[in-house]
Amino acid sequence: EEAIFQLQQIFRIDISIALNILGIESMRAGHCRIGYTCFKLAADRGYSKAQFNVGLCYEHGRGTEKDLEKAAFYYCQAASNCHPMAQYRYGRYLLQHSPGQHWHSQHRALTLLERAAMAGITEAQAYLGVLYMRGLQPQEKKGLEYLLQAANHGDAQSKYHVGVCYEQGLGVQQNLAEALRQYREAAVAGNRHARERLR
Repeated sequence: EEAIFQLQQIFRIDISIALNILGIESMRAGHCRIGYTCFKLAADRGYSKAQFNVGLCYEHGRGTEKDLEKAAFYYCQAASNCHPMAQYRYGRYLLQHSPGQHWHSQHRALTLLERAAMAGITEAQAYLGVLYMRGLQPQEKKGLEYLLQAANHGDAQSKYHVGVCYEQGLGVQQNLAEALRQYREAAVAGNRHARERLR
């Protein structure tokens, strides 16, 4: 019985992986409705990558109608299955759309965003960096840590923000030479705010 159960689990996972791959290929070929259907079938089997992809479909209206609440539902499912990008997207959704900005929702959102940042999701690192810098109770050192992580992963906007931190002494001792270096790197990477700041 145990062997049969294990084989069923492997078969279920393999089918989900195959459906998710078919969904990705269908999307690339411009067959968004077929792609969405494949993602949905795999998501309903509990496959976190497909749950995330269904969330993307609903968020952007690809293969189905645009529906942010349904996107959040699927991001939540994938986040519960430890999908880092889903943790980022669902955490961001909670911060932006929670009614009344309840403490519990904010705490959950920050936990998800921090998990995603620890998993190396640059978008989460950048988002947390700005959030901690500009929040109601700014935590500049913590914000700078996240901005530096995102900047080290090549995020031009975060390099710009790190430059601002060094220029204004936010979370770090003021250092105009380092600010200039960060602005130059951000400008080379295409950040227009950094180019304006350099002028």
